[in-house]
Amino acid sequence: MRNKLIDLAEQSSLKTDVPLIRQGDTVDVHCRIVEGDKERIQIFNGTVIMIKGRGINRTFTVRRIVANEGVERIFPIHSPMIEKIVVKRSGETRRAKLFYLRNRVGKATRLQDKKVRKSQETREPALAEA
Repeated sequence: MRNKLIDLAEQSSLKTDVPLIRQGDTVDVHCRIVEGDKERIQIFNGTVIMIKGRGINRTFTVRRIVANEGVERIFPIHSPMIEKIVVKRSGETRRAKLFYLRNRVGKATRLQDKKVRKSQETREPALAEA
């Protein structure tokens, strides 16, 4: 059980435009990189293997393969250094933590696409209009 005063204090720092991300999703995370007095946006794309925490402490881990080497990065969802998160595709998973992807190489790291049910298709436009 969390303290209600802490939740009220955190409300002002929470982002409102965060998309719904789940384990197995392939995402593009647009990060702000500060180099001296310059600032630029760098895109880190990969598969979400873990989501943990709640409120202001919520984080997600993204994994990708670069030069045959696995790279994982942990992002706080409500960080001001994250410009935006774009969900490219949703993967079908049966686990909350996808650590088994660390031992896989090549095509074995791909996840099947999540199938959208007809009932979900009719609900999504209604949510977008509201």
